[in-house]
Amino acid sequence: MPNLGPTELIIILVIVLLIFGAGKLASVGGALGKGIRDFRGAMKEGEESGEDQKQPNAATAESRSEPVKDRAGKEESVEEA
Repeated sequence: MPNLGPTELIIILVIVLLIFGAGKLASVGGALGKGIRDFRGAMKEGEESGEDQKQPNAATAESRSEPVKDRAGKEESVEEA
């Protein structure tokens, strides 16, 4: 992938200014920054909760193998991997 030099960045900035205008550019940048912060926070929370889920709970493993009644009232054994 080619590198972006200063000339290319200036051209991109001019095009963005023409599309959004100077007034909306600040709000677009703020919204983009907030979105990135929210995404990073969600990724961090996902990593933390992923560590908690690595330790399976014995009670949930037992509840998965209990018989379940279907609509007709018959019992079926449901086991998940």
